[in-house]
Amino acid sequence: MNPNYTREPSEYYEKVVQVNRVSKKTKGGDIRSLSVLVVVGDRKGKVGVGLGKARDVQNAVRKATSYAKKHLVAVPLKEGRTIPHEVYIKEGAAKVLLKSAAEGTGVIAGGAVRVVVEAAGIKDIVSKTLGTSNKASNVYATLKALGMLKPFIDKQSLPSEEGQLVGKVEKIEKPNKKSSKKEAK
Repeated sequence: MNPNYTREPSEYYEKVVQVNRVSKKTKGGDIRSLSVLVVVGDRKGKVGVGLGKARDVQNAVRKATSYAKKHLVAVPLKEGRTIPHEVYIKEGAAKVLLKSAAEGTGVIAGGAVRVVVEAAGIKDIVSKTLGTSNKASNVYATLKALGMLKPFIDKQSLPSEEGQLVGKVEKIEKPNKKSSKKEAK
């Protein structure tokens, strides 16, 4: 590695959540490597998680970051600071509860959930992790919960009169199974 090497500043917030030493038994002995869990987000509503494995930490982090950037999840934000509604999810042994909070509350969350929520750009939220204390499980459960959120619809932007249409709706006809077989012959 070049001692004069400096990393270029990234537009994404990157945080290493967990580093695990793993080994594989082979005929020639043990092969030791490192498994790294990284959370990446733009702090504007997009967040991703990556798992990278390599012989050294630097390459593992690079792999995990690359994967996370390619698999970002869009998070709908209410007023640009909190989530639109409460969400509870069970992913494996991890159970995560996320609730929107009033302005000025801040991020009330445990370690693994806090990293994901801050990377997504959420400023006010209350959360609780139940079940397991495994960081990887909690990170993946939080990401899935954020992906399940529905966008916030402001009632003032909806049409005031009952007869007004929001968008054009067209009827889509399903093809009849019997008629499509006759047309094929």
